[in-house]
Amino acid sequence: MKKKDAIVRFLKDWSLPVGMGTGITVYLLFALTPALDGAATFFAPFFDRIVPLFMFFILFVTFCKVDFHRMRPVAWHLWEALFQIVFIGVAMAIILGFHLQGESLILMEALLVCIISPCAAAAPVVTQKLGGDLEQMTTYTFLTNFITALFIPLCFPMIEKAGHITFWVAFLTILKGVTLVLVVPMLLAYLVKHYAKGLHRRIVSVKDLGYYLWATSLSIVTGVTMKNIFHAQSSWWFVAAIALLGLVLCIVQFSVGRWIGHFSGHTAEGGQALGQKNTAFGIWIAYTYLTPLSSVGPGCYILWQNIINSIEIWQHRKNENAQNK
Repeated sequence: MKKKDAIVRFLKDWSLPVGMGTGITVYLLFALTPALDGAATFFAPFFDRIVPLFMFFILFVTFCKVDFHRMRPVAWHLWEALFQIVFIGVAMAIILGFHLQGESLILMEALLVCIISPCAAAAPVVTQKLGGDLEQMTTYTFLTNFITALFIPLCFPMIEKAGHITFWVAFLTILKGVTLVLVVPMLLAYLVKHYAKGLHRRIVSVKDLGYYLWATSLSIVTGVTMKNIFHAQSSWWFVAAIALLGLVLCIVQFSVGRWIGHFSGHTAEGGQALGQKNTAFGIWIAYTYLTPLSSVGPGCYILWQNIINSIEIWQHRKNENAQNK
């Protein structure tokens, strides 16, 4: 039993590298083994469809644990939302104003996805570890999903134009997909919590259910990102440039978020709100609605934001230990 507990603890402590490593290993196994070509072709559509399903259930489980009566917007929520919208506007202005094409467009698409993606469902958990307000962070996580659901269908049709589809047809198509993944699980969680209490109790009684769903989705989206990298008609230098600019953007978003939050005494919450993104969702929307290679941006952002989270948690524990001495 102790050995089993140690394995579970290891998987929890190292979920990021384990999840990403699993996705990379499985992809390379299928990609480099000719005998598995048929299986790879067979399973590819299945994995493309299952990612949004995981996104749906992760959000559904997360919001089943939310006390909706305690969710109240506060001032820093509005400022964080405003800055996210400003960042989206700047990225769109660069793309449309300079009529970007080719690798320049892919690079900006990768950054745009990292900006427009909603706050991660795991952000409230990290915020709590940093001594922040769980309810306020959860409220912002809820609100930012609506921002994403609105701006993705507005922005993406202007970037990737299809000759046979009008803007409004593309808008409604993307809106439908994003709404099913982001908005519907929130509304369903509210209904289950208030009108199906037996089902709700069973869902919340499963410890770390959302966590295990997230870890599984991380493996899948990492594999998808690897596929897009290996099939990309681009150099490794360009892929490295996407990763490097993703790091710069990650630092900027965390820094601006913390700067906004410190005015109201919510520095930790502000940093997580603007900096920690639902990158699994970002990878899905990138390879579904934009150039598939742009999914490398949120794929690398996973690593950068978790490094920053680890440093913040380490620093917070260090300060706590110093105060207790």
